[in-house]
Amino acid sequence: MSTTVIEPVRRSFALLEALSRRRSTTVGVLTEETGLPRPTVLRLLQTLMALGYVARLSRQQGYRLTDRVLGLSESIRFVDHLVDAAIPHMSRFTADHGWPLYLATLSYGAITIRHSTAPESPLAFEGAGLNSRRPVLASALGRVWLAFCGEEERRSILRDIGGLSRQQEVALNEALARVSREGVAFTQPPRPTRLHGMAVPVRQHGRADGRVIASLSMRFPRSAMTEQEVALRFGRRLQTLARAIAVDTAKRTR
Repeated sequence: MSTTVIEPVRRSFALLEALSRRRSTTVGVLTEETGLPRPTVLRLLQTLMALGYVARLSRQQGYRLTDRVLGLSESIRFVDHLVDAAIPHMSRFTADHGWPLYLATLSYGAITIRHSTAPESPLAFEGAGLNSRRPVLASALGRVWLAFCGEEERRSILRDIGGLSRQQEVALNEALARVSREGVAFTQPPRPTRLHGMAVPVRQHGRADGRVIASLSMRFPRSAMTEQEVALRFGRRLQTLARAIAVDTAKRTR
């Protein structure tokens, strides 16, 4: 992934961050806190006002952010709704079956854990891992996302990850086709591990395309069950749980 920083964008966000620290602030304070030249601060403020993100109060009070900036956090609020919808369903599953569940979303080319019932599980062998990032290609959570997301999104994710040879891409496509047929994905670590995971997609409810909004996995020791046994015993249960989470998330985001 490119690490090139576009300077005008960096300056704009530096100014937005400085503005967010106070109800209102002056050009002098913004110049000092951002380290930007005063003419640059003034030009950026004019641009942000024209776009509706900043308002000028008075000469003494200076400038403040408008409520339009709240729209920039829409995806963050969606994750909150998703987690709130998922918590009771996940807790009920763990209470009934014992195994810990993990809910994750895709963020910056990796799978990020948003909620886990590991603290509630008598069978958990690891922590909740909240906000920890898992590799897309090795984790069950990532593989099931790739298998069920749209073609354009899949290409974008793989482009961000990079480093796949043509032969590896062919093998991955075959594996993802199998996941799509079977409805579940399993962890594929580069080296043997004690713990294993089976994941299913959480797909948006009420839309024809049913895009993936999260991944849901159950973690268990490899010594406890084979993949076939886990899929047979818990595959449909996990899929039903994912649909219930999707329905309740849709209700919260209407």
